[in-house]
Amino acid sequence: MSTVLVLTSSALGDASVSNQLVQDAMARLKSRDPDLNILTRDIGGNPIPHLNADAAAAIRGGTPTNPAQAAALALSDQLIAELKAADVIIIGAPMYNFGIASTLKSWFDYVLRAGITFRYSETGPVGLVTGKRTIVIESRGGLYSEGPAKGLDSQEPHLRTLLGFIGIVDVTFVHAEKLAFGPEAREQAIDAARTRLGETFHTDYLRAA
Repeated sequence: MSTVLVLTSSALGDASVSNQLVQDAMARLKSRDPDLNILTRDIGGNPIPHLNADAAAAIRGGTPTNPAQAAALALSDQLIAELKAADVIIIGAPMYNFGIASTLKSWFDYVLRAGITFRYSETGPVGLVTGKRTIVIESRGGLYSEGPAKGLDSQEPHLRTLLGFIGIVDVTFVHAEKLAFGPEAREQAIDAARTRLGETFHTDYLRAA
């Protein structure tokens, strides 16, 4: 039985396009494998705490010296266990001010741990979370995948770097762009993203993970 880790990071709840498309993706996978094990983290609705001195000290490998550090380390361990258990990862990532949501960044802050999800070598860092297939669903008000605003996109390059750093390199990005260009453009963008998801989740997608 395959396991899918689902991360949603929008602050908009049910009104979020990225959340809606994540639900579509989950429905497609469930239709192919009704016994699919799905782990869900709504880090937009239930944010992971931002790093502070105690969390940073615990995540960097120190022995916890107070309850706050112990709690931070326990949360990091839990998030990493969920990540390692997954065969497929689905990330809903709205663009906020040209980048990812701070809640999604916090998730990465807790799962990027030296010696556990990556290690340093003489030739550079080596990711230790390998063999995962990942779908990133990006929702954007403007058009950033091409054209004059492409250089402003610090969302997708950042996600590629963070995922690749821990060894996740089989990543497909699905865009829902021009959502703020009016109702017609919005619907066209959502329909195009759904079509792209349909193309991505071919019948052997889970077996290939």
